[in-house]
Parts: sequence; structure tokens; C-alpha cells
Amino acid sequence: MDVLKTLFVIVYFGILVILAIYGCHRYYLVYLYYRYKKNIHKPLKSFESLPKVTVQLPVYNEMYVVERLIRAVCKLRYPKELLEIQVLDDSTDETQYIAQELVKKFKEKGFLISHLHRSNRSGFKAGALAAGLKVAQGEYIYIFDADFVPKPDMIEETIHFFTDPKIGMVQVRWDHLNRDYSMLTQVQSILLDGHFVIEHTARNRSGRFFNFNGTAGVWRKEAIISAGGWHHDTLTEDLDLSYRAQLKGWNFVYLPDVVSPAELPVEMNSFKSQQHRWVKGSIQTGKKLLGKIWKSPLPLGSKIEATFHLTNNLSYPLMIILSFLLLPAMFIRFEGGWEHLVFIDAPLFIASFLSISLFYICSQKEIDESWLKKLKYIPFVTSLGIGLSINNARAAMEALFNQKSSFQRTPKHGVNSRQDNWKGKKYRAKKTKYAWIELFLGLYFTGVTLFALDTGRFIMVPFLALFQIGYLYTWSLSLFQEKKKPAEVFISRPAEA
Repeated sequence: MDVLKTLFVIVYFGILVILAIYGCHRYYLVYLYYRYKKNIHKPLKSFESLPKVTVQLPVYNEMYVVERLIRAVCKLRYPKELLEIQVLDDSTDETQYIAQELVKKFKEKGFLISHLHRSNRSGFKAGALAAGLKVAQGEYIYIFDADFVPKPDMIEETIHFFTDPKIGMVQVRWDHLNRDYSMLTQVQSILLDGHFVIEHTARNRSGRFFNFNGTAGVWRKEAIISAGGWHHDTLTEDLDLSYRAQLKGWNFVYLPDVVSPAELPVEMNSFKSQQHRWVKGSIQTGKKLLGKIWKSPLPLGSKIEATFHLTNNLSYPLMIILSFLLLPAMFIRFEGGWEHLVFIDAPLFIASFLSISLFYICSQKEIDESWLKKLKYIPFVTSLGIGLSINNARAAMEALFNQKSSFQRTPKHGVNSRQDNWKGKKYRAKKTKYAWIELFLGLYFTGVTLFALDTGRFIMVPFLALFQIGYLYTWSLSLFQEKKKPAEVFISRPAEA
């Protein structure tokens, strides 16, 4: 028994130490953010003669949002003769007819707009972008996914940074059209704000690599080509190209004060599908490029930061293991009295989990004057992150063991406010069998929490409740939202342009 206890303690603390290291990295990003916050990027100068730009709109079965997207792009303030718009449409449903009709109407109004429909989805989004790039007339390539509604001044706010010949890409911050729609969208918005407010700003302004997010950004065409173009051997073609371009010496610019609104997924299975793609793709990119990064002449700090960036999702499999170890840990760790918990376990838990709270609190404080009202969501942000660990751990393991999967786009429903309803619409991500593991772990932690209350281990109860609520919430939405009956297919006709 002593040998088993020793092995358990080694595994338990090994996982906590690794999670604590990644947690401390969040503290470090917050430190970088505040240290370099005032390093604001400014254009070198303004173009004397505006260049021609191409706006690419990759869409696939987006009947509820494609009209909103095309109309928003046609409102961009830029000379019509210098603005090319490509609707890169791989749709197999009525989306293509909606897009075709809109393109025809705006072309009649003098817009240089085209509808490029592929009969197969070779390369998925990366393939569509590559196909459009071959015939793109612009020197600079703007990209907007179907769920985005770019503001009219988007080009004006970004194009002049390319007067610096070293700039290869400019990314703007995502905003959220339906942040207040539900608890799920509130939490998603906070998760994304942490990435866009703290991570991107900290990395970019401190001189480290950061990435294009697949949309709401603009590339120099030459930078895409010189880096090898769009690849589809990972599920995050944007992250992959970003690192390849920066390894080629191109500089990137991030503009946190310029925002582009987008629609958040309103149902759990769509959110999980999106998370699965992002997690798996980041690990795939890490496997593909980390060797090249460490062999490059980059500064050591940049190499370390890139490693954290591309491997941080490996924490999800560790989270699953930790979930099963917490019950035996309650027996073994309490045997030695409270001193062990206070001086050993507590600092590791603070490094691992409280860093998450600080990270997201700082992001809200930076962008929202009423940020104190958002504090009530912070425990649920941690809880939902735990609840997603089954879904995201599966994605990480698939990437590690080279299990292939196709690019699954996130369903969009045109939901802008609480008055909009998605439940009768036809696009729906499906629940996976792994949702039942979430139920099992939710019930498991219900029992563990009750046990902690019954045996006086009150110090563990709030922490255990995060696991219990996270797993049960994720499972329940995955199951019950899937049961909502989708609508019949219908042909939607756009209004007059």
C-alpha cells in the first residue's frame, strides 16, 4: 500500500505541477500585457494612392447569415473600383442560390463582386481560400467568415499599416453580436475576450509570434504566397499559415481597439464542435512546426512562448486524469493533516486554477467599464472549461495519434439578440457518445462533493462543485438542445439590394 500511495502521489503532483506551469504562463501573459500595453502600433504612413484589395467570404451552407455578410461587406467604405469581393461558396444547399442572387444585384449596382462555387470541398476552407487567391486581383486580402458583420470603416482602419513593407498581416479584435443571448454566450464571450484582449496584445506588443484567427483580418498577398500558401493538413489553416509566415520574417500587427462583430454559437454541440476543431488544429500545428521553430534563429523567449501557445491544449487530457484522482487524493492528502494542503496543494491549485480567473477578469476590466458586473460569470467560465475537457481531450488525443477528421464548420443561425430564435432552424451539430462520459463525471463529482460535506472536508467543496456543475451543464445542454426539432428546408430569397 505504501508503494501504491507513493505512485499515486507522484502522478497526482506531476499533473498538478504541469497544470500549475501552464497556469503560471497565464500570469505571465497578464504581466506581458500590462508591461507592453502602451506599445501601440501606428501606420508608418498613409498610402498616397490607395491599393486594390480583395475581400474573400468563404461560406458553406450558411443560408441564415450569408445575406447579412454580403450586405455588410458591400457597405465597406472604399472606392468601388478598388474593392473586389469574392463569395467563395462551397454550399450544397439553398445558400448558393441566395448568394448568387445577391451577387447579381450588387454587380448591377457597380460592385466588383463574384460568386465562385466549387463542386467539391477539396481542402475545405483552406482549399476555398487558395482557389480564390489564384484569381484575386487585390494586393491585400481581407477575409470574413459567414458569422461576421464587418464595420464600414474596417479597411480604412487597417490598410495603411501595409505602407511598411515588412507587415504581412493585420488582425482586429472580435466583438460579439449576441453576447447577452444566454449564459452560454456570455461565457463564450469572456473566453474569447481573454484570447483577444490579453493573449494577442501581450504576444504582439512584446515582439512574440501571434496568429491570424481565420477571419476579421487582412493579409498581404505576397506574404501568403511566400509562406507556401494555404495548407489543409491541419484543422487550423490560419494558425499554421501564421507561424509559417512569421518564420519567413513577416511582421504581424494586432489592433485590439478595432473590432469586428460576430455571432457566437448558441447551442452547446456547435460550440463543442468549434472547440474540437480549434484544439485539434493547434496540436496538429504544434506537431508540424515546433521543430522548425526551435531550429530557427528566433530569440529563446519567442520559442518558449510559441511552445506554450501550441501545446497548451494538452492540459485537457491531464484534466481528465486529475478528475479521477481527486477522490483518492481526498483520503491520502488529508491523512497528513491540514498542513500538507495549505503549504503544498493550495499553492499548486492557486497556480493552476486561480490564474484562469485573474486572466479573464483582467480582460473584462480592459474593455468593459461595467466589468464588475461580469465577475458573477467568472466561476462559470472555469466550470465550463472543465466541462469541455472530455470534448477537448478527445480532440488533443486525435491530433497526437494522427487520427484524421474532416473540417466541420460551426452552424450559424442569424441570432443577434434574445428575441431571435434558433430552435426551429435546420443547421445543428450532433451530440457525440462522449457526452455520456460528461454525465458520468457529473454524477461522480456529485457523489464526491456530498462525501466531502459529510466528512467535514469543506475546504474542497467549492473546488469540487466547479467540476460537478461543469460536467452536468455541458452534458445537459448537449442532450436536450439536440432534441429540438429542426425546420424543413426552404428556399429563402434575399430582399432588394
